[in-house]
Amino acid sequence: MELSGLIKRAEEARERAFAPYSKFKVGAALQAKTGEIYAGCNIESSSYGLTICAERVALFKAISEGVRDFIRIVVTADTKEFCPPCGACRQVLADFAPELKVILLSSSGKTKETTIAELLPEAFGHDFLRHRETG
Repeated sequence: MELSGLIKRAEEARERAFAPYSKFKVGAALQAKTGEIYAGCNIESSSYGLTICAERVALFKAISEGVRDFIRIVVTADTKEFCPPCGACRQVLADFAPELKVILLSSSGKTKETTIAELLPEAFGHDFLRHRETG
C-alpha cells in the first residue's frame, strides 16, 4: 500500500476515537509485511488508567488475527505538532517489531519518519527474560 493510503486509514481511525474526557483524538494504521492494514483509535475510560492508545489497539487487532510481522505504522492526532507513541506503546511495538518504521503525521499534513528503535533505544526485550532463566 502507498503511504497515502496508510495515512488515510490512520486519519479515518482518528475520527472514530472515543475521547469524551480529553477530547484528544489519535488514530493509527499498522501495516503488516503481508500488506494488510490494521487501524486503531484511542479509547478512553472514565477510569483513566483503563484508557488504551490507538497504536496498541491497532497492534492488538493484528495480533488477535495471528499477524506477527510489521513494517510501518502511521500515527496521527488532531494537533499541529507530531504526536509520537507513548512509552507503553513504544515498548509493546518494540516487542513485536524492533525495526518498525514510525511515521508521525501532523494535522497540517506534515510527516516525520523515525523508527521504534530511535524512539526507544536500548529497549527491554525477551532476551532479558532468557538471561534470567539461564543464569
